[in-house]
Amino acid sequence: MLNDKDIKELKKFAKESRINIVKMVYNAQSGHIGGALSSCDIMTVLYHKCMKLVPKWTKDKNYESRDRFVLSKGHASTILYSVLAQCGYFKESELMTFRKLGTMLQGHPFPMCLGVEVATGSLGQGLSLSCGIALSLKLDKNPAHVFTLMGDGELQEGSCWEGFMNGAHHKLNNLTAIIDRNRLQIDGGTETVKGLDNLEEKIKAFNWNVIVIDGHDYNQIYDAIELSKKSTDKPTAIIANTIKGKGVSFMENQAGWHGKAPKQEEFERAMKELEAL
Repeated sequence: MLNDKDIKELKKFAKESRINIVKMVYNAQSGHIGGALSSCDIMTVLYHKCMKLVPKWTKDKNYESRDRFVLSKGHASTILYSVLAQCGYFKESELMTFRKLGTMLQGHPFPMCLGVEVATGSLGQGLSLSCGIALSLKLDKNPAHVFTLMGDGELQEGSCWEGFMNGAHHKLNNLTAIIDRNRLQIDGGTETVKGLDNLEEKIKAFNWNVIVIDGHDYNQIYDAIELSKKSTDKPTAIIANTIKGKGVSFMENQAGWHGKAPKQEEFERAMKELEAL
């Protein structure tokens, strides 16, 4: 359970990241805002309170024991870049190079960026990549944990369910999949495009632990992640119910803000709302 000081600090980081997300996409006039904003609170808690971070440049002998993170929903890269900058992987001034020619901050994460483990963005592959990493860690008797953030729309990809089956088969208790359940994708509602309910029961049927939470409640996020690290015999899926576009009123629950940049008037309005948080 987080204390009041922790929550106050996390809210500050999350506010900063939401501002960064909108600024980055506006500056590039390209990118994905909605799903980055919906996963902002999850990523804030994960990176600032739950993951063991050992940056490579520190030449720390414990580098290989670092926790691994895979952004399966790679189009939401702006939130990953924001938390990496907050954690000191690169200067925050680099954020405004997002999607520029030659930048390490590509539209989808690539290992040329410090803190990025694998290239992602082809939806449906992140969970399988994470299973492979988790299995190799177990074989090496490495205590590190693997976290992957998935979009709910990408669960319509069959390869995700191969990943669920593989994770359970190998008893990958060192793997946690966090699902950003905002119920919207580029073509509209997930239940209209290709229904996923009852998602909890589906994943349980693949022999995973399943925890359902409010993806904007810091205590619920923290407690679920910490509980997932204590599993002894199977991987864990955290279904985080979220609001797409969270934090900007005219973007919230609007599928149209999945992957477009705001115009100047929209940007100024969004900044005003976010600064007031």
